This record gives sequence, structure tokens and C-alpha cells, in this order.
Amino acid sequence: MSQYDVLCIGNAIVDIIAQCDEAFLTDNGIIKGAMNLIDAERAELLYSRMGPAIEASGGSAGNTAAGIASFGGSAAYFGKVSRDHLGNIFTHDIHAQGVAFDTKPLDGTPPTARSMIFVTPDGERSMNTYLGACVELGPNDVEADKASGAKVTYFEGYLWDPPLAKEAIRLTASHAHAAGREVSMTLSDSFCVDRYRAEFLDLMRSGTIDIVFANSHEIKSLYETSSFDEALAQIRKDCKIAAVTRSEKGSVIVRGDETVVIKATEIRELVDTTGAGDLYAAGFLYGYTQGRSLKDCGDLGSLAAGLVIQQIGPRPRQNLKREAEQAGLL
Repeated sequence: MSQYDVLCIGNAIVDIIAQCDEAFLTDNGIIKGAMNLIDAERAELLYSRMGPAIEASGGSAGNTAAGIASFGGSAAYFGKVSRDHLGNIFTHDIHAQGVAFDTKPLDGTPPTARSMIFVTPDGERSMNTYLGACVELGPNDVEADKASGAKVTYFEGYLWDPPLAKEAIRLTASHAHAAGREVSMTLSDSFCVDRYRAEFLDLMRSGTIDIVFANSHEIKSLYETSSFDEALAQIRKDCKIAAVTRSEKGSVIVRGDETVVIKATEIRELVDTTGAGDLYAAGFLYGYTQGRSLKDCGDLGSLAAGLVIQQIGPRPRQNLKREAEQAGLL
């Protein structure tokens, strides 16, 4: 009997989200559409310059865990915060979503991670992340019962930046596979792929990873090709299942020789793309752990992503189970 549907592992980050114009990005040397790692000093500077902001618990895998819980799935989370104001916000929010989160916090230093997210009028988000307490997540934080008791473990590629987290991931994956469970990852962003291409491919080809989530930019970066079709043909051979999102073109899921094309959910207005990939993974993994078809998994992912991009912030305000029932998906 499985204890959880999905165990998510990630950087526990509080998102501080503000809208800005293109000139603000240029003036402050921010790379548009990327996740830029910054130090404490730059974090203070950008915070002092940003306009009115919303504080929301985030972090890629944390958003996915919250999404799974909103669908009615059971989710657990490993991630490191500090005993400080932002750490309390993160812990409160993820517990309020119904996610099991028991990782021991640090005693105040380094402080809880935060990501200053600047959203331009086109809905594109540019992230500036100070990792703080995140980098302290390590093997000692792996709860073996959760690692072996979840149907699928899911972690974010961003965790490959801090060295201790790599050990935690490998340990968790070994617990999961020993219990006959599956392990999945998201490639996170194309800059992250550039940094760890060889290691990510090794994780896939060695069988450490069963299911891969990526967008079209990340998969092309992974195989160093400008051709989406070529990259898709490659990933088909390298992992059991790959789910690749393509913004308004929907997504493509491949498993062996099987190909499933998923339509994007129609939206009224694109407000903020933060969390789109995270929520797609939430819908997919919820469906997958309930034994649904790949088509159903993709449709649930598409629905969740479509809802979250019509609001500011990376965690859905709607009850995803209810939304899926109304859409005839559950």
C-alpha cells in the first residue's frame, strides 16, 4: 500500500512577484525569461527597486506538490527553509495545501530562499533567485519511509546546483527503486540543462530517472539541436516516458513507439507564466498515479497549466479536482 502518490523534492523558495516593464529588466541587467542565481547583496538591491509585490510560497517542486494536493492526490515534500519570516510563510502555505512537509528547518542562517520574479506585460517571467537555506538540503533530510512509500518521486533539475542535494536525490532514488517505485524529474530551464547536460543524460540512460518533464527549449538544449523532432526522437530512446510542453501548441508525450499529442487549454488572458510547467507536471503525475491513460494525464496537466497562467503566482487558486470534474476529465 503506497503512503503517498507523489514525493516532490525541490528548492523551498518564497516567490516575490512584481510586474515591470521591459526597460526595468534592461536597466537592472536581468536576463529575460531565465532563472538567474544571485547573491544576498543583489537580492537586497533588486528587492529595494521592485514595485508592489505579492509574496507566495513557490519553488518548482513545491508548486507541483501543491497542485497534486489540489487535484485530491496525496503529496509529500522535501525542501529546506530557515526559522525566519519567509520560512514560516513557506511552511504554513504548503501545510495549508495539504502537503506533508516535515524537513527540519535551519536555525536562521542562511535565511530562507527567495526568488524575485519580474513579470513583463507579455506574461513572461524573469526570475532572480537567492538560494539561501535551500543549498543545505542533503542526505540527512531524506525520510526513507516517504522515499520508499511514494508511487513516484519527482525532483527539479535546479537541485543539481547545490552539491549536497545531488546526494539527497540519489539516496531518495535508491530507496524508491528498491521499493519498486518510479522516479521523475523536470529539466527546469535550458540554462540549467547547459550546466548539467552530461549528468542529466546519464541519469536518464542509467535508469535512475523513469519519467522526464521538459519544455521545447530544454529538450533542444539537452540534445544540442535546433530541431524539436530530432530532440523528441532522441529522448524517446533515453527514458521510459517524456512529457514535453510547447506553450500554446500544447504538449507531446512519448513512451517507446507511442506518441500522444495534447492540446493546450484555451485561456481568456495570459497573465503570468510562472508555475505553468510545475502545474502541468502536477496534473500529469496525479493522473499517472491514479492509473489513467497518457492522454488523460496530459489533459489534466494542460488544464492545470492553463488555469495557473491566468493569475499572478504559481499556485492555483481554484480547486483543481473540481475544475477537472467540470471539464469532464475526472
